[in-house]
Amino acid sequence: MKYLALIYSAPGSNPDFGTPEFAASMEEWNKVNQTYIDAGVMVAGDALQDVATATSIRIRDGKQETMDGPFAETKEQLGGYYLLDCADLDEAIKYAAMIPAARYGTVEVRPIMELG
Repeated sequence: MKYLALIYSAPGSNPDFGTPEFAASMEEWNKVNQTYIDAGVMVAGDALQDVATATSIRIRDGKQETMDGPFAETKEQLGGYYLLDCADLDEAIKYAAMIPAARYGTVEVRPIMELG
């Protein structure tokens, strides 16, 4: 059985990218990554770009609503994800709109942050 660990933290609680503090923080993450690899439990892991890069899609009354940002209501809870390899955001939105949960919930599309 596989598990996805979605990591939530308050904005500003992590060091800024490119600072010495960020580099020290990444050393810790790399140690955790290596522990997972050594234990054989690492399948994949990526950091997401800032929530400001998110696009949310809803289907209501058969019409697609696309919004910048994470507009999921607080009563909604994250229940899973698809990792899509698309040419651009428009293509990603097209495929995300096909997810059945878009009709009764919200699908948030976020680019993967490339750190290296």
